[in-house]
Amino acid sequence: MKKTKIWLVACTLVAVFLLAGCKQDQKPQAELREEPYYQEKFLMGTYVRIRVYDEDKEDALKPAFDRIKELADKITINQEGSEIDAINAQAGVKPVKVSEDVYYLLKTAYKYSEETNEAFNMTIGAVTQLWRIGFDDARKPEQSEIDNALQHIDYKKVEFNDKDKTVYLQEKGMIIDLGAVAKGYIADEAVKVLKDNGVTAAIVDLGGNVFVLGHSPRGNDEPWTIGIQDPNQARGTVVGTIKESNKTVVTSGIYERYLEVDGKKYHHLFDSRTGYPFDNDIAGISIVTNKSIDGDALSTSAYAMGTKAGLEFVESLGDGTEAIFVTKDDKVYLTKGLEDNFEIGADSGYTLGNRDDL
Repeated sequence: MKKTKIWLVACTLVAVFLLAGCKQDQKPQAELREEPYYQEKFLMGTYVRIRVYDEDKEDALKPAFDRIKELADKITINQEGSEIDAINAQAGVKPVKVSEDVYYLLKTAYKYSEETNEAFNMTIGAVTQLWRIGFDDARKPEQSEIDNALQHIDYKKVEFNDKDKTVYLQEKGMIIDLGAVAKGYIADEAVKVLKDNGVTAAIVDLGGNVFVLGHSPRGNDEPWTIGIQDPNQARGTVVGTIKESNKTVVTSGIYERYLEVDGKKYHHLFDSRTGYPFDNDIAGISIVTNKSIDGDALSTSAYAMGTKAGLEFVESLGDGTEAIFVTKDDKVYLTKGLEDNFEIGADSGYTLGNRDDL
């Protein structure tokens, strides 16, 4: 599962456009730069961008990117040296010892598979690798292929050995796919590296997983202004904006990666019970939370539930996690904690929905 783009806007250029109304004459805080140190690399099939605003902290970019690449190499499936590939290759054969990073990520994925009643499922790989949406060889499988793949999806058949840090898939044909949480974990780790190197204000953007560290360099502890991508328009067109500091925003949607067959579009968010993409009223969903790994898993899980149940699910978490749902009928629904934060775009063409109508 891959994430769609979140665009960030602030007085300094934190994305490819500026939010109208920023006060350009405000002085940045003494220790922060108006123009960030910036680096961009193509990793994990997306452009990874880091902006650091602390003066004299340009050197923090290299270790942050080194950490991103290290983790991507361990986690990405169908990549030489991938620890996840090693587990999948030994499915039904033997346990595989993995690094602390991968073991933690797999245990977290198992937890979300359990807590979301498989709305998120770490063993969805048998289906995602069949459809291959987002790749050049994407295709709509035969029903018999889908039925066979479904026999190999069962997160409860993933065995962990905490002492030896080994992971074992009980049956041949099982495939772990961590696309729904991997970038979140990697974003969190990149932020840790920046903090360890003394960075207090930065933006980490992993193509749909965005973490805003500290405050905007506009001064006076000004939060960052984050534009939420319009799911029905080109990148850079926003539904509305929120203001946050030390938060991550993760977006999932149906609009960037899909396969069209006989006039029907199949997106990349799959139901582990049917082997087909989820079919509900949501065009896009953004999760706002403290850790990007949580936002990653929750964006998939809440999408699977549909707007009404998804709103209730996110609000039940009770840990400051919030969500923005954009529906296929051009309405925006918010969890209660964002009602005084979200500002809908005046010319966006969207309206705020009434939850009582769901």
